[in-house]
Amino acid sequence: MIVAKILIVDDDVELAGLFKEYLEQDGFSVEMTHQGESGLRLALSGDYQLVILDIMLPDIKGTEILSRIRIESRIPVLMFTARGDDVDRIIGLESGADDYVPKPCTPRELAARIRAILRRTQSLVSDNGPIIAGPLKIWSEKRKVSWFDRDMELTSTEFNLLEALATNSGRIVSKNELSEKALGRPLARFDRSIDVHMSSIRQKLGCQQDGRSYIQTVRGQGYQLVKE
Repeated sequence: MIVAKILIVDDDVELAGLFKEYLEQDGFSVEMTHQGESGLRLALSGDYQLVILDIMLPDIKGTEILSRIRIESRIPVLMFTARGDDVDRIIGLESGADDYVPKPCTPRELAARIRAILRRTQSLVSDNGPIIAGPLKIWSEKRKVSWFDRDMELTSTEFNLLEALATNSGRIVSKNELSEKALGRPLARFDRSIDVHMSSIRQKLGCQQDGRSYIQTVRGQGYQLVKE
C-alpha cells in the first residue's frame, strides 16, 4: 500500500505535533515545519501528496505561500483558518486552496478531509477517451483539461468541479452534489466554498461572444455548464 506523505506548515508546535502523531497512527507519513519559507520550499520539493497550511504564520502569510505554490504546482492544499472567520476562508479559497478546516478542529475531522481530497486527486478512472463538452476536453485518468485546444491549469478541486459539470453538460448540478464530488463532504449551511471555486473557474474559461459565462448560475438550484 502506498503511504501518502503529508506536510504540515504551522507555527503552533504543540498542535502540529498532535496532528502529526494522530495522522501517523492513521497510516500517513507526516513531516512538519513551523516557518513559512521552509514550508514553501518543502511544498515545492515534489516529495508530498498534500500540504496542510496555516493561514497565519510568523514570517509570511499562508495565503502568500499558497499563491507562490500555485505558480509552480497543483499539489492539494488544505488550509487552517480561524473558526468563524469567513474572510480567511474566502481568501484562502481564492488563492487556490482545495479546502479549509477551521481551527480548532479534531484530528479525526482533519484526517477525513485529507482522505476526501486524496481520493479525488489520486483515484484513477478507466478512460476510453476524454469527456467532451463543446470546446472543453477532460481526461479523467491523466487529470488533464484542454479548453479550445489549450491546456488549462486548475487546482485539484477546480478540476473535480469542472469534471462534474462537464459530465452533466446541459444539466443543472446542485451545490450539494458538487460539494460531495469535489470536496468529499455535504455542503454546510452558509458554506461559500463552491461559489468561490466556481468564480475562479469562470475567470479561467472567460466569456462567450455575447458576454455570458460558460457556467450559468441557476438561483436556488446550482450550476450548469452551457451545452453547445
